[in-house]
Amino acid sequence: MTWLHLTANTGPAECCLGLKHALARLQQEASAASVSLALIEQADGPVGGTLRSVLLQLDGDGAEMLARRWSGSILWVCESPYRKQHKRKNWFLQGATLVPSGATPGDGEIRYEATRASGPGGQHVNKTDSAIRATHVASGLSVKVQSQRSQHANKKLAAQLLAIKLEELAVAAGQRSRAERHVQHKQAERGNAQRTFIGPGFVERV
Repeated sequence: MTWLHLTANTGPAECCLGLKHALARLQQEASAASVSLALIEQADGPVGGTLRSVLLQLDGDGAEMLARRWSGSILWVCESPYRKQHKRKNWFLQGATLVPSGATPGDGEIRYEATRASGPGGQHVNKTDSAIRATHVASGLSVKVQSQRSQHANKKLAAQLLAIKLEELAVAAGQRSRAERHVQHKQAERGNAQRTFIGPGFVERV
């Protein structure tokens, strides 16, 4: 099992549209590689149908290799469909492979609620009531997991996801200021893109 996080970071609506295209392209590549893809978490973008970030679970022999192909800086070169006179054509995304933490909060630290799965995802969205919303009691941090068919499996994933998010919060609070994160984001944009896609059709430049 491999987790892949794709994000538009703090980018504008064009970056969020790029992320929607990237997810569609990733789904095609996963199908071709016989890798199963499940949506664990998503954040919607500012324009309907766009995405700010997605967290995906990849399973199969080629999962790790596919995740690596989508890790790093991703560039989409396209005229803005929202701002016709806008000169900028370079829109950046970021991909990262995540490793579920071995140390997860104990059950006594988490409040679980069963809920019905919702949102986009087609066949990847579980339609039963086994979706789980997990809340870390001490911090109030909450996640919803709906990719698995049983409550037990979703509870396990939710605990792992909470562990990752708690680690991220600790790093952000203890080591990085908002200004430093902004600088890192700009540096990532200026770096060489791992993959580059062109135009409204999101065609890869080779």
